[in-house]
This record gives sequence, C-alpha cells and structure tokens, in this order.
Amino acid sequence: MSYHPKVSVVICALNEEKNLHQVLPKIPASVDEVIIVDGHSTDRTLEVAKKLRPDTILLCQPNTGKGEALKFGVASSKGDIIVTLDADGTYSPEEIPKFIEAILKGNDFAKGTRFLGTYPTCMPYRRRLGNKVLALTSNLLFRTKYTDICSGYYAFFKADFMRMNLISEGFEMEQELFVKIARMHLKVVEIPHSYTRRMYGVSKTRDFRQGLTNLLWMVSIFLRNDSLKSKVEL
Repeated sequence: MSYHPKVSVVICALNEEKNLHQVLPKIPASVDEVIIVDGHSTDRTLEVAKKLRPDTILLCQPNTGKGEALKFGVASSKGDIIVTLDADGTYSPEEIPKFIEAILKGNDFAKGTRFLGTYPTCMPYRRRLGNKVLALTSNLLFRTKYTDICSGYYAFFKADFMRMNLISEGFEMEQELFVKIARMHLKVVEIPHSYTRRMYGVSKTRDFRQGLTNLLWMVSIFLRNDSLKSKVEL
C-alpha cells in the first residue's frame, strides 16, 4: 500500500472577511485539513470562514503577531505536510498541488517566489525593492540563492518545522525560518506562483519598519554565527 501523507493548510487571518471568498472555496479537495488562525479579528472573519467552508478548523491565537499565529496553527495541525497561505487573496490556492508535489519529490521545503519567471507588476515599487534588498542580504550572508524572501506561500514537513524551535512572533519569523533552514541543511526548492493585488482592506505590514526589522534580524544572526550553509535548488 502506497503512503499518502496528510496535508494541512494553515491560514493566518486578521480582519479578512471580504477576501476569504477568494481563498477558501478555491482550496483543492485533495487537502485534508484547513485551519484558520484568527488574530483577534473585529469583523466577521470567523463567521464568514465557517460559511464558506464548514469543515474549516477555527483557532484564536493566544497572543499577537503573524509568526506567533503561524507557529500556533502548525502545532495544532494534524498534517504531515503543511502548506501556508495568506488570507488576503493575493496568492492562488489553486497552486497548492505544485507545492505538495515538490515535497513529495524529495524536497524538505518548497518556498514560494513571485520573482522567478514572473514579475508582480501590481506590487508597489517600494516592496519590490525591499524584497530584493532582503533576498540579496540573505544570499550574501547565508549562501542562499533566493529570489523572493517575503512570500508567505510555503510547503514543508511539520516535523522539520517543529524541530526549528522558532522564537520570533512577528513577520520577521520568515527570516528566522530561512536561517534555521540553512542551519539544518534542508533541501529547498523555489516554486514560482502568481500574485495579485488584494481587493479589500490594507496590508498588515508597515513596509519600511518591517523591512528594517527583518534586515537587522538577519545581520544580527550572521554576526553570531556565520557558518550557516543551505542546499537550495532553483
């Protein structure tokens, strides 16, 4: 009998009631579990999520922060493979199968990129520039070959994620994640995916402040340990 790992999709959401219709109904039927971690929304995010997909598991994160929400969702999931997806509709859930396929082909981490073979013209210039600066910093300091370091579209084994013991609670957790991946010598592949402008609401990040926080975090980690290496396939 062939082994079929269970797949969980973890979505962190904060006041995204108007965008969930672009996400939940489009998640492939092959996904075994859908988890929404709500960051103390003040709108109808939880109610709308349950209406759009009744089997969705709704969790309220204990504290605050994107990183804290993601860690809580992954720890609560039952899947062998985890796919992370944003709740704002900027990423297409219909591309989930190619992330899962990359893991089943022997990669430890399938990392989304919006800059490999595509060009996100709807992304503000300041974000494109900030992303390039962060990716360049990572590539120089940690010998990676990333084209996009800020995409929140990933697939990975839950067991690997739990072994990382991530401590960051905000958006900078993504940078900590990449450093821990390098330290563990995990095999990473970048997966190109589409990107569209959110239809409703505004981004939860503050571009310059968050970008500076991410940059300083990577530099501080490098100064403490510059021997990290990563196996990255493009």
